[in-house]
Amino acid sequence: MLMGSTFELTVVMENEKTAANYIEQAKNEIIRIEKLISSWDKDSETAKINSNAGIEPIKVSKELFDLIDRAQKISKITSGAFDITFAAIDQIWNFDGGVSEMPDLGVIQNSISKIGFHKLELNKKKRTVFLPEKGMKIGFGGIGKGYAADQAKKILISRGVKGGIINASGDMNTWGKQPDGSPWTIGIINPMNKEKVFSWLSLEHDAVVTSGNYEKFTLIDGERFSHIVDPRTGIPSKGIISSTIFANKAELADALATATFVMGVDSGMFLINQLPNIEAILIDDNGVIYKSKNIEIEKN
Repeated sequence: MLMGSTFELTVVMENEKTAANYIEQAKNEIIRIEKLISSWDKDSETAKINSNAGIEPIKVSKELFDLIDRAQKISKITSGAFDITFAAIDQIWNFDGGVSEMPDLGVIQNSISKIGFHKLELNKKKRTVFLPEKGMKIGFGGIGKGYAADQAKKILISRGVKGGIINASGDMNTWGKQPDGSPWTIGIINPMNKEKVFSWLSLEHDAVVTSGNYEKFTLIDGERFSHIVDPRTGIPSKGIISSTIFANKAELADALATATFVMGVDSGMFLINQLPNIEAILIDDNGVIYKSKNIEIEKN
């Protein structure tokens, strides 16, 4: 258990002892990143940014500044469907069956008043981050696991590990080949029946991430609302039940999986088809499968 999620680390090595040593190094890298981006650790740079909202800019490490800067770029191209300032939202939704009616719209509006990536101020020259309003917060729930997986992979490759998988609770990051020389193959869960796989794909991209509402959702008046909330409206996303993104980095795939889920099939797929080396499989709430222009699906 790392970053509140289950990580599975797999490496292709000559023997188990050597493999265990490399896996420990990757684990330590993930722990380091968790300390950097955790909003719960009061000594982390992220916590310091949040605690100084409305007070003063905070100088941060180049690593964190660059991560926030990349997150801001994703927010811009997704028109705010992905937004790290979403961390400021109040806990007005409950996806364990505890909510049976829509919260008051006034409560929702008040809850999202501190959200908005365009409010976040970055000073590249001074390398500072500033949240200009009291109550604003940043969080890396939609990008942090992917970034950690990328960095763990980077560590292992730099140590000479020729192949492996970083699986961060479904955020998959691979490199190299299996021991028999064949490519890594992953199954895409059928969101209408999560016990079954509807497609197998050989991973030509390095990373694949799926966002889905088949495990966490709430029903209000018979209508299904996802646990993925649109940061622009404060209302859970509808229309898509699964978004799978293929990219060269898990960080980017992680963020785009959330964003396309929020954007919906038409806008989400339009965006993906404009981006180089990114592919997607989207499934709507009727079970209809949509794929980006360069992807082929081998159905079961």
